[in-house]
Amino acid sequence: MHNKFNKLSIAVAIASSALVASQAFASGFQVREQSAKTLANALSNAAAGAEDAGFMAYNPAALGNIDGNQVVGGLAYIDADFELRNAEASDASGMFDFDRGGSRQGGEAALVPSFAAKTRLKERFDLGLAVYAPYGLSTKYDEDWIGRYHAIESELETIDFQPTLNYRASDRLNLAVGLRAQYADATLSNAIDFGSAAAMQGLPGATPGQNDVIGEVTGDDWGYGYILGALFQATEKTRLGIGYRSEIDLTLDGELKVKGTDPVSDGAIDAGLVTGTGGKAELTTPANLNLGVYHQLTDRLALMANAEWTEWSSFDELVVEFEDGRAPSRTEENWDNTWAFSVGANYALTPQWLLRAGLGHDETPIPGSEFRTPRVPDADRTWATLGATWMPTADLGITAGYMRVFGDDVDMNQDGAKEENATRGNLSGTYEVSADVFALSVDYRF
Repeated sequence: MHNKFNKLSIAVAIASSALVASQAFASGFQVREQSAKTLANALSNAAAGAEDAGFMAYNPAALGNIDGNQVVGGLAYIDADFELRNAEASDASGMFDFDRGGSRQGGEAALVPSFAAKTRLKERFDLGLAVYAPYGLSTKYDEDWIGRYHAIESELETIDFQPTLNYRASDRLNLAVGLRAQYADATLSNAIDFGSAAAMQGLPGATPGQNDVIGEVTGDDWGYGYILGALFQATEKTRLGIGYRSEIDLTLDGELKVKGTDPVSDGAIDAGLVTGTGGKAELTTPANLNLGVYHQLTDRLALMANAEWTEWSSFDELVVEFEDGRAPSRTEENWDNTWAFSVGANYALTPQWLLRAGLGHDETPIPGSEFRTPRVPDADRTWATLGATWMPTADLGITAGYMRVFGDDVDMNQDGAKEENATRGNLSGTYEVSADVFALSVDYRF
């Protein structure tokens, strides 16, 4: 029994987690809110806007469109809301109902800071540094909620440090390259149905779905990649941009802690029947490509559009290796590559006030309900944005933006007959997904 529960705790706490946290505002576990200006324009200016140093997170060649020296600081507040409706859960045989009444709401709020700076090195070279979070968010359910054996808490935090070099190849063309050093830290938890396994072995007082052990695993790692970009001033009024960020491979080493929720599960831990241990899992943060156009239609009105491709197909399965040498655990993901499209406009109301707006649509990488989990209840989504930039002086800008995200209702159907769900059971329902995002940034040129 000791070995059985040791393996169970690692498999549930790490392998089922996918080592990611869901988001309601960008596909998969991506964060795009590196700039209040891009958020206010629905990301339609990401590749070709090049309005301040913060844009190097999307296209490093944006540095070539900014004269002199500049610093930018920003903060985004993300309030995600998703709830599982019409939920049903049971053990793999369907005999025992796992509903114990907890809330089915799992959305959490998060703050996402960003910083960027650039300087002119020589006549043809610019140097920049961006610090931002490209992936991650927190989600948390009640410990007694109906899907507790699939997920309770998921938290993934990443931070990229991106030194960037831009080359002014001509008066019209900028080419840039940057290094990405990415740090990732994950905390994940879910319940383990000790009651079912113990009841099968005749342990007195054990009841399926009633005697849970909570397993929590933490892990972190550093990974490295690169970013490339080009910015081309096609005409006096039209600018084209392209930015490519490479994938980054991470190995998250996990340490598992367990706790009981009642006297039976507490006793199992005290007796050594359920133990913590270690494991590690590979995670790839995907490559993505931004393509954009920016056009100054009149002295006051600018129009822009952007298309973003993300290579989520690199996340096809999760393989977990265990410290004690037992056979690896595998979880099938089969995510698809996705596209996001957005359009936007800026209107110069006065020399000091620039109004911003945009619309966008993003695809989910999850191919079907059988691959959707409580950790990543991802859905196709549409967003609408508004914002403004106030420039009290020619060198100082303050920008505020708001994004409302409307997610499609999506089904989830985790089948207990699947090998990976043998200890988690069945879980099904319909997720309702939405989010509100607020962003504020300050840029100063000197």
